[in-house]
Amino acid sequence: MARKSSSNIDLRQAFAGLSGQFRGLDTRDPSSWPALPRYVLLVLAAAVMVAILWYAWLKGVDEELEGEQAKELTLRNDYRGKLQKAVSLEELKKQRVQVLQYVNLLEKQLPNKAEMDALLSDINQAGLGRSLQFELFRPGQLVVKDYYAELPIALKVTGRYHDIGAFSSDIAHLSRIVTLNNLSVAPSGDKDKSGMLVLEATAKTFRYLDPEEIAAQQKATAKPGAKK
Repeated sequence: MARKSSSNIDLRQAFAGLSGQFRGLDTRDPSSWPALPRYVLLVLAAAVMVAILWYAWLKGVDEELEGEQAKELTLRNDYRGKLQKAVSLEELKKQRVQVLQYVNLLEKQLPNKAEMDALLSDINQAGLGRSLQFELFRPGQLVVKDYYAELPIALKVTGRYHDIGAFSSDIAHLSRIVTLNNLSVAPSGDKDKSGMLVLEATAKTFRYLDPEEIAAQQKATAKPGAKK
């Protein structure tokens, strides 16, 4: 019993001595602390540092994981789109052929430079053939686009209602593309033309550019310092 009592006293003294090292510590000067408190402080500081670094690393890994997951989703969608195109490749080829055929058909409806005079004559003849009286037939300034040119023609014709309607239909059915824009129909103010209507419009016809004109147009747009 004496030995057991002596052991308890020694342990209490040891604990008392250890706990005594944590009393009266100067928080402004940790270097003056006893060894045990200093070691405990170092361990705590190291633990906090490790925890901060671990959190920062986990956060970086989490952000990287989210980025990879978003990339995976994008790649999956891209794969599905390409797979769909691959599956419908033959159908797309057929559609491309049809589009090219349609484009070629439209190009054939565009006159070249030499055929423009004949087209203007066709428009004039379409009006005369419906007994319309031309008060104005004035081609405007040619507007050159990338691969075609647009020619506006100011029109003013006088005639009966049905003749004017038939004239518009004839214009639409010309072998070349001609559109009527800015249409205005009003009764004639001339007393001698009672019951007549006056049609004012801008007819637009188009022609494709010759290879030389296309080259000149491309050269003009490619000049140094030219704004895109």
